[in-house]
Amino acid sequence: MAAVEAVLSETGASAGLIATRLDALPMTRTLWVRVILLSLGGFFEFYDLLFTGYIAPGLVRSGILTPTTPGLFGNNGIASFVAAFFAGLFIGTLLFGFAADRLGRRTIFTVSLIWYSAASVVMAFQNDAFGLNLWRFITGLGVGVELVTIDTYIAELAPKHIRGRAFALNHFTQLTAVPLVGLLSWLLIPIKPFGMEGWRWVALFPVLGAIFVWWIRRTVPESPRWLGSRGRDSEAEKAMAIIEAHVESDVGGKLPEPAPGVQQETSNTGLSEILRFPYTRRTTMLILLNIFQSIGFFGFNNWVPELMESRGASFVKSLQYSFMVSILLPFSALLFMTIADRIERKWQIVTAALGVAVFGLVFAQQVSPVSLVALGGLLTVANGMLSYSFHAYQSEVYPTRVRARAVGFVYSFSRLATVFSSFMIAFFLQEFGTIGVFSFIAIAMLMVILSVGILGPHTSGLALEEIAQ
Repeated sequence: MAAVEAVLSETGASAGLIATRLDALPMTRTLWVRVILLSLGGFFEFYDLLFTGYIAPGLVRSGILTPTTPGLFGNNGIASFVAAFFAGLFIGTLLFGFAADRLGRRTIFTVSLIWYSAASVVMAFQNDAFGLNLWRFITGLGVGVELVTIDTYIAELAPKHIRGRAFALNHFTQLTAVPLVGLLSWLLIPIKPFGMEGWRWVALFPVLGAIFVWWIRRTVPESPRWLGSRGRDSEAEKAMAIIEAHVESDVGGKLPEPAPGVQQETSNTGLSEILRFPYTRRTTMLILLNIFQSIGFFGFNNWVPELMESRGASFVKSLQYSFMVSILLPFSALLFMTIADRIERKWQIVTAALGVAVFGLVFAQQVSPVSLVALGGLLTVANGMLSYSFHAYQSEVYPTRVRARAVGFVYSFSRLATVFSSFMIAFFLQEFGTIGVFSFIAIAMLMVILSVGILGPHTSGLALEEIAQ
C-alpha cells in the first residue's frame, strides 16, 4: 500500500491523460487478472444466455413447452421461451444501458449479476409456460445490462495494443460456460436427481454467480477512463495510480513514459450524439450487424439439439452431440488470441460471417453422426469468431462519455431480432427442415458481410480516443 501512496503523491498528470497512461501499460499479470475476473461475471451470464437450447428438450419432455407452435407467435412452444428471454434482453439493453454511464461500470456489473442470478432461481421452479416465460423475461433484463457493462469495462481497461486479445480471453472465459451447460444438460436432463427434473438443476446453476460477485467487486477497480470522463479527477488519478503501482511491481521497474495522445473529453452528452455526424454511419452499420449476426449465432446455438434431432439424432444423442460441439466454442477463442491484434477487426467479422454461412449450408446436408459433429464444430468455431470480434468492435467505436449507452442501444437490436427470428427459425424448421433454417441464416450472414465490409471503420491498434474522433 505504501507503494500505491507513493505513486499517488507523484502523479501529476491530468485526468485527460488517463487514456494515454492506460495505453502505455504493458499487459502484465495485473491487467490479465482483472480481465479474467470481469469475464467470470460474464461466465454466468453466458451460461444463462445459452442454456435455452440445451434445456429445451427437457422442457418439452416435461410437458411445459411444445417443440413447435400452432400459430407463428404461440406462447407455449420453445420459440416463445427463447423470445421471452430475448425480449427481456432487448428492454434491459436498450433502456438500462445508460446506467453504466451514469452510475459506473463497477456498480452496474454487481447489481445486474445479482439480479439475474435471483431471477433464474425463481424461473427454475415454474410449472407452466406463462410463469416460465415471465421469469425468463425478468432474467433477461439483468443479463442484458451485464453484457454491455462487461464489454465496456474491458474496452476501457485494456491497452490499445492488446485490446483484441483481451476480448478473446474474455470470450474464452465466458464461453467455457457453453460446454458446462452442454455437459450438465446431457447428464441431468434425461433423469430426475433427488426427484426434481433435470432441466431445473441446469437452470439453477447461475445462482453461483452471486457468490463470486462481492469478491470480484473488491478486486476490480472502477474504470479510470469513466471516472475521468465524469470529471472525477481525483478518483480517476487514484484508480489509475493503483493500477500503475501493481503493474510496476509486476515488471520490477519503472513504467515507460506514455506517448502524447488524444486527450480524454470530460463533457457529458446524450444518446442522440450517436445518431449525428460523425457517428451516424457507425451506428447504422452496428444496428445492421447486430440484427443479422444474432440470426446466425443464436439461430444455431439456441437450437442445436433440435437441429441435431431434425437430422436424425435421438433425444439423448442430440444432447450428447450438442455437448461435443459446444466444447469447441471456448477453445476457439484461445485460437483467436493469435490473430486478434494482427488482423483488422472488421475483416475478422466478415471472415467469420462467411464461415457461418458456408458451414451452415453444408451442415444442413449431413446425416451421419461424424459429419454432424464435424460440421457443427466448424459452425461453432465460426460463430465464436463472429461473437468475440463483434463484441470488441462495437465497444471500440464510440467515446467513453456515451460508450455504455451506445453499445446498449445498438446491441438491443440483436436482442429484438432474436425475439422474432426464434419464431422464424421454428417456422423454417417445421416447414423446410434444416436446409430452410440455414438458408435463412446464410442470407443474414451476407447482410453482415456487406454492412461491416462497406460501412465499418478500422479500429485495430488505435486508442479508443483516436477511434472516437
